[in-house]
Amino acid sequence: MSLPSADELEQLQEIEKQWAVKAMHHAETYFSLLVAMDGSKLKLTKLDDEIYVDFMTTFGPLPPRIDILDEEKDFKSAEMKEKWRGFIKRYENGRVTDYNFGSLLRIDASKDYTEDNTIFVTRMQFLTIEIARNRAGLNSVHYKPKN
Repeated sequence: MSLPSADELEQLQEIEKQWAVKAMHHAETYFSLLVAMDGSKLKLTKLDDEIYVDFMTTFGPLPPRIDILDEEKDFKSAEMKEKWRGFIKRYENGRVTDYNFGSLLRIDASKDYTEDNTIFVTRMQFLTIEIARNRAGLNSVHYKPKN
């Protein structure tokens, strides 16, 4: 395997920058929604009900904590990688748009997006955790109704 040329490295860096901008825009948009409406009333996909039941079934009987995540334990352990891989695969082939794109996920549901409160996951993992958080009312703390 040969090392990439300087031009190829610059292109890769540009792609990473574009990804970062897109992921941050997605995070900002999502958090704006949480501030504007009660998360428990927010629908993220047309498959929210299916995704939620599938998550509870796949990761049960007690799914991972969703209020405060542990990146290593909830996503990176060998067992969880295997569970997530099978789970995500069920939503490919157009079932969930951009299911494997990179997304930013808040570690602690009670806090905003910050460098210390953010991990990188697939869009499907983001949707799954946020659907579960919304159903549990964990994102309602961010809702700021206009008087």
